Amino acid sequence: MKPKVTMQNIADELNLSKNSVSQALTGKDGVSEDTRKLIIETAQRMGYVYSKGKKEMSNLPMSGKFALIASDFAFSMHSFFGQIYLSVEREVKQQGYELVIQSIGQGAVQELLMPPIVQNRSVDGMIILSHITTDYINALLDTGIPAVLIDHHHPQIKADSILTNNRFGAYEAVSHLIKLGHSDIGFVGDIAFSPSYYERLDGYRMAMYEYGLPIREEWVHTSAIEEGSFICSYIQELNERPTAWFCVNDGLGFFLNAAVQQQGLSVPEDVSIVSFDNGYLSRISTPPSTTVEVDLKLYAVKAVDRLIERINNPDAPYTELLLPTRLIVRGSSGVVRAE
Repeated sequence: MKPKVTMQNIADELNLSKNSVSQALTGKDGVSEDTRKLIIETAQRMGYVYSKGKKEMSNLPMSGKFALIASDFAFSMHSFFGQIYLSVEREVKQQGYELVIQSIGQGAVQELLMPPIVQNRSVDGMIILSHITTDYINALLDTGIPAVLIDHHHPQIKADSILTNNRFGAYEAVSHLIKLGHSDIGFVGDIAFSPSYYERLDGYRMAMYEYGLPIREEWVHTSAIEEGSFICSYIQELNERPTAWFCVNDGLGFFLNAAVQQQGLSVPEDVSIVSFDNGYLSRISTPPSTTVEVDLKLYAVKAVDRLIERINNPDAPYTELLLPTRLIVRGSSGVVRAE
């Protein structure tokens, strides 16, 4: 990780005084426009981030722009995050703002390099979509630009967050399987990938505990890879198999469905599967997957509303808003087969 760039570093680079650098970066008088431009360009090149206090930020002129910031990976997940992006864009425009999209590559994440729109403070607020890294998100927040997180939170991140009620959504999904007569229920997910997935594991365990059902740890895969061959290998290696599975997302549900059928079993006659998100893969699966729906449009509405509130009330306590989910029953879940 590169050391933090300071005003003194910039001053040394340009053979100027630290006071001149400060005046240029804070928009104060005292330097010519050519010098101001040179200092700002140098600061951007060196990866400098100026952390203004909330009161200073509130006194800056409004640009009329919000930034939607996410990792390259998140933007590549069109079926889920793509829908959130479109909804955010519509909501931002309805509120009279312009949306600027900023994708963050892995190199920038590792080096904690801020995008130019953040460095030159050309946006009034940031909507940070999903997880990047805790260090990188905190570096964004350290700029003092008001921000709201969508689909991510962490104990070490102090920011407003709009979240899915993952625990209760997973609880409802597993309860659905239990009410169909299933008592042997497995879990598939990668809990290290996202706090959301860990919370869905909590919901699975909560339902099993509440209904008094034992959990067999060999049926709880917490580091699953979203890949057909991986899921097939995992299923084949089990000596005994559950009659139902809960998957933390539709991708894993899709691959599990295919793996089960490749082994000559039928869904849901032999094995029931429930997943999460109500994305594209849940609908093209054969049979279509019972899944937990996330209201992506509501994400956008609440995130934009909260960001505007944060801009207007910079000292207000941070809040986390849990959005409800809805179980959509399709063909992949059925009554347990009598022995």
